[in-house]
Amino acid sequence: MSNQPRHIAIIMDGNGRWAETQGKSRTYGHERGAESVRAITTYCAAHSDIDRLTLYAFSTENWKRPKIEVEFLMKLLERYLKSERATYLEGNIRFEPIGDLSIFSKSLRTVIEDVQKATAHCNSLVQCLALNYGGRDEIVRAANTLCAKGPLTVESLGDALDCPHDVDLLIRTGGDHRLSNFRLWQAAYAELFFTKTLWPEFSTDELESIIKKFKTVERRFGGLN
Repeated sequence: MSNQPRHIAIIMDGNGRWAETQGKSRTYGHERGAESVRAITTYCAAHSDIDRLTLYAFSTENWKRPKIEVEFLMKLLERYLKSERATYLEGNIRFEPIGDLSIFSKSLRTVIEDVQKATAHCNSLVQCLALNYGGRDEIVRAANTLCAKGPLTVESLGDALDCPHDVDLLIRTGGDHRLSNFRLWQAAYAELFFTKTLWPEFSTDELESIIKKFKTVERRFGGLN
């Protein structure tokens, strides 16, 4: 099997804690985190061996956060997508959202749909943003879609997910060692890397270092090489 990580997924953790170390508000950390998203996405788009980058932007559990922070995140997301449209097109990057988008405001859903349509032809990289996403929720929604069609199989359920593509390399920043309900199905055989680096400080150099380590791993997928 290839030791190239074709699909990289990242749990972007640590925005709020990073802001606190700077004596700033948590919202400032989220703004700086958006800059890291741009840098990492641009890096991946420049490497033809990387096909897909999935970023955990907002989970189904994040609604539990203070209302003022959630409202800021929704406005930041809308602003980010509007401003990044040119970056997507210049980098030949296709934007794809995953998750249950129905709960978002009409304004935000419109922006999401517009950017998705505008970049549908791009093919250097797919940047997949997980928005109001939870791994368990994704599996339940897929199962509900298929339950009236007969017995489920691994293949049929996998194909019905928001994004059926298996993850090769899953990275979590911020120091915690858990998946937090992210890509549970697709990460079945992903290589997991955890770093203490807080997301606003996660650099392309560190990503490159992790990819180099990934390439040294013998991936057997339950068999023998």
